[in-house]
Parts: sequence; C-alpha cells; structure tokens
Amino acid sequence: MSEEQGETSVAVEPEVVQETRTRRLPPYNVVILNDEEHTFEYVIELLTKLFANSLPTAEKLTLEIHHRGRAIVYTTHKEKAELKREQVVSYGADPRMAASKGPLRCYIEPAGD
Repeated sequence: MSEEQGETSVAVEPEVVQETRTRRLPPYNVVILNDEEHTFEYVIELLTKLFANSLPTAEKLTLEIHHRGRAIVYTTHKEKAELKREQVVSYGADPRMAASKGPLRCYIEPAGD
C-alpha cells in the first residue's frame, strides 16, 4: 500500500527483554570471643535463643569458643550481622557468675570466599 491511499508506514521496534539479576549482599560473620566471665550454660543458652542453634550445635560452638578463643556463630548480610551482634551485647551479664559484669565480646567481620 502506498501513502497516497491514506496509509502511513510505521516502524515496529523489536521487543527488548531486560534481564534483571538480584545482586547478593556480601556475607559477614558474627564472631563470639572467649572470656572467663560467662559459663558454658550461658553461652549455650544464648546460642540457642538468639541464633536458633540446636543444643548439639550450640555445645559444639561453645567448646570451639572455649578452646580456640573465638568462633563464627552466624554468617549473613551485614545489616543482619549487626543486629545479631547487638542482640549478643544486649543479652547482658551472666547471672550465674558474680564476676560477670557485662556481655560476651562479639564482633562482625567480612566473610571469606
């Protein structure tokens, strides 16, 4: 058909499909340090309540903290790792020990690949 007959030609663009990828946030470790101001029972209780560890897992992590001086207890994105660190600090002193004056020492660090 020609334009003389009242028709105009229209260029049709091909449909462009955009690929969307979700970028994963870099992981962070929550690390608890050993000290002499908290009982094994306190640490196990904390790990089961704050991190939903099973009793055997909490016991294993507690022994690792005791023998190695530290243990990675959780790995997640930075915002949640910061929240978990604050929960550990907010858990407070161990009521089972008079010498316990404060919370467990806890920090976050970027997780290795």
